Amino acid sequence: MAFPTETFYGLGAAAFDAAAVRRVFEVKGRPESRPLLVLVDSTAMAERVATTVSAAGRALMRRHWPGALTLVVAARPDVPDAVTAGSGTIGVRWSPHRVATGLVAALGEPITAPSANVTDEPPPTTAADVLTFFDGKIALVLDGGPTVGGPPSTVLDATVEPPRVIRRGAVEV
Repeated sequence: MAFPTETFYGLGAAAFDAAAVRRVFEVKGRPESRPLLVLVDSTAMAERVATTVSAAGRALMRRHWPGALTLVVAARPDVPDAVTAGSGTIGVRWSPHRVATGLVAALGEPITAPSANVTDEPPPTTAADVLTFFDGKIALVLDGGPTVGGPPSTVLDATVEPPRVIRRGAVEV
């Protein structure tokens, strides 16, 4: 399914359902070597997918979550390789968007959230934009109105000290 986040529309599947995750890769045309980020609804949920979260990572969560900050942490062994691309790490974010967080809360576990576009195409800011990519290819598009767009989430590798910027984005760190 596709749904709005604080920046763009995301493409969601239950993160622990390997078949659903593979479907995300398939419809996006995303190389399986590129891991997927997941949305959580709390720091506690982030800690359920991570083996550890460093003190610096916890401080970043307190300061910027919910928000457009994705933290890469060491993944627990039960996180599907399809999500981590075999990297042993997972990107987690707590979105401030009520629809995105509501979906995670309703499922009770993380959901994937790469942008709802074909890989290397511009990310969508409306449900109509999503349909230009995926009409008839995904089960559902939740229309939460237009998103603000702009820069994507900032991605930090919190497995190293100090955390390292992987992608600059909406959150200045």
